[in-house]
Amino acid sequence: MWYHQATVYQIYPLGLCGAPKENDGVQEHRILRLLDWVEHIAATGCDTVLFNPLFQSDAHGYDTRDYFTVDCRLGTGDDLKAVTDALHKAGIRVMFDAVLNHVGRGFWAFQDVLQHRWDSAYKDWFRVSFDGNNSYGDGLWYESWEGHENLVKLNLQNPAVVQHQFDAIRSWVTQYDIDGLRLDVAYCLPDWYLKQLRTFTESLKADFVLVGETIHGDYKRWMSDEMCHATTNYECYKGLYSSFNSMNLFEIGHSLARQFGPENWTLYRGFHLLNFLDNHDVTRIASMLQTPEHLPLAYGLLFGMPGVPAIYYGSEWGITGKKDTGDYSLRPEIEQPVENDLTRLIATLAQARRQSRALCEGGYRNVLLTNHQIIFERAVPGERVLVAINADSVPYVAHFDAGCGMAQELISGKPHDFGGGSELPPYSVAFWKMER
Repeated sequence: MWYHQATVYQIYPLGLCGAPKENDGVQEHRILRLLDWVEHIAATGCDTVLFNPLFQSDAHGYDTRDYFTVDCRLGTGDDLKAVTDALHKAGIRVMFDAVLNHVGRGFWAFQDVLQHRWDSAYKDWFRVSFDGNNSYGDGLWYESWEGHENLVKLNLQNPAVVQHQFDAIRSWVTQYDIDGLRLDVAYCLPDWYLKQLRTFTESLKADFVLVGETIHGDYKRWMSDEMCHATTNYECYKGLYSSFNSMNLFEIGHSLARQFGPENWTLYRGFHLLNFLDNHDVTRIASMLQTPEHLPLAYGLLFGMPGVPAIYYGSEWGITGKKDTGDYSLRPEIEQPVENDLTRLIATLAQARRQSRALCEGGYRNVLLTNHQIIFERAVPGERVLVAINADSVPYVAHFDAGCGMAQELISGKPHDFGGGSELPPYSVAFWKMER
């Protein structure tokens, strides 16, 4: 499946394009700014763009007003089509963020309930009690997402709600030829709903991908041959930065072995979780790491580990942003992309991964693990890749059985001799490819 080889570039359009934080009702063609980003995205080695919410909403996009209309702060449907067409022309697939668990208070059907109450034809689209009240003083109670009353939970057991959502998804495929969906708060979506969604989207496109946002728990609750193809890998997200900050690479090594290792109890071998160093909800990786020299090494791990790597816009050249200063600091406006040594390294890593079946499909085995170093193997029949990280400020000579004398170094393109041990320079990452 194409997704297994993908490198994802995530964009939060309302932020990047500088939209007002609240929907002001004024139509501006801001999303056309992304036409200037297509060449940069391709240059990073990313071949799939994941757009966070694009459709009419109250404020941040996850409070939908209308699934069928592009947010006026971003532009029109024709504007969005111009962007998706340009991406497809450049060989870049497109995924949308689908917010299916809840909507905003401005959602047209909820507004009808507020206006007509018991007489509303849409009162059963939500879980409403007219005997209660809420903090807005509406004179009714409704179920919301995790207690956030600006996010009104939909009644997915109502077939009319599901049909409305599926009609919207069909329109996204028809108009914008999208290739998949990120499912917001997929951990709130019932398994029977996910199964319906999987069947429906595969009827639109056989290789249509569903990636569920999951924060904790066993990802197989939402991921299988009948539900999501993949989920977000928050377990390893934490390990990807804290292993460096605590100088304890055992943490990420054991997490990866637990998820993908050769043992019978391995949890997710054969699945392709969405891996990330940061996104629109968490502190930027450049702000999270305590040692700046570890930043390229974290990307080395991201591209070497099992799963699909995702890059969050701006982080490919090392911008900062902290969650404790508010979500909008994680979603900044950026006029033009930047390229530097980090972006060039990411492009090299993406190319190395794309050209290696072992890195895209292979299993996982720890070869050498210390507090400051990790070497692990990714392997498929006929090909092995060793991923080596030295997080220390001094060189390290690694002695291990490589199973061969020579290999190709995928990042530098040079041959590598394993005779007498392998010296890892300070703060270095290497991908060694060899025949199996």
